[in-house]
Amino acid sequence: MPMTVIVTRDVPQRTRGFLASVMPEPAPGVYTSGEISKGVRERIWVVMTDWHAATGEGSVVMVWRDDKAPGGLGLATLGSPPRQLTSLDGVPVSVW
Repeated sequence: MPMTVIVTRDVPQRTRGFLASVMPEPAPGVYTSGEISKGVRERIWVVMTDWHAATGEGSVVMVWRDDKAPGGLGLATLGSPPRQLTSLDGVPVSVW
């Protein structure tokens, strides 16, 4: 099970409370776990997506190991600015 990291900015307290209930929060707004399965990660993202669609508040970035993605990192975002990973001469870079 690969490491998963979620970074939040200006999200409602409900979002922070939910994430803190499923992952440790080593720094304010940063949640991480080395042992979340793909199914659990996807369920967390469904909750984040539903709540963000309802309020439109804040932004959330989730990163996990994905061997098929550029740089071996999967990336999902909510809010502004949207980001994606791409490969530039074999180096993963974040684009807006």
